[in-house]
Amino acid sequence: MLSFQCKMEKQQTKTNTLIEKKKNKLQKQQIKKWDSLNRHNTNAFLTEFGKQNQETLVRIKTDFGDIKIQLYKDVPIHRANFIFLTKIGYFDTTVFYRVAKNFVIQGGNSDEMYTQKVRRKYGNYLLKPEFRKNRTHKYGALAAARQWEHNPHKLSSPFEFYMVQNKNGAHHLDHEHTVFGEVISGFNTMKKISKIKVGIDEWPVEDVKMTIEILD
Repeated sequence: MLSFQCKMEKQQTKTNTLIEKKKNKLQKQQIKKWDSLNRHNTNAFLTEFGKQNQETLVRIKTDFGDIKIQLYKDVPIHRANFIFLTKIGYFDTTVFYRVAKNFVIQGGNSDEMYTQKVRRKYGNYLLKPEFRKNRTHKYGALAAARQWEHNPHKLSSPFEFYMVQNKNGAHHLDHEHTVFGEVISGFNTMKKISKIKVGIDEWPVEDVKMTIEILD
């Protein structure tokens, strides 16, 4: 009886995985039909995409555990952008490439072919800042990375993000980087990642791979 139950559970898991793959494939096909995002129409495209795709809850899956993220509706362009990249599978080939001890863990890039292909396809578009007084760099804040040099308008990278893992926050970055979400569970996972061995450049010695899925 136990053996039969285990077999049924494995079959159900396999079925759920196939359903999820078909769902993701369908989402990509639906997006592809009208995907015209580029650096000239960024705001217009993501505004419309945000209206049609209003999800705000995502899960980052890693070998260290999961991190559940709540995205903010009052930061609409950054939210829509994150959902868009999640739905086309961009993040699933990326890693947490920077672990700054007692500060942040940063991800959204890698040397994988698909990662670079997506970045080239959209011409490295940028996002205008969406600073909000109530969206600060508290512990667990999710924010957009950006270049500091030659970037007077504080435009965000659409591809790279970080999470604050210092329990006191990182409030010196308020109104310097756009905060567009927060960790609501998985703080222990974030802590585990923050403790891994890194090189001089803060790049983990072993890749911390991720996949991101939309929950709601």
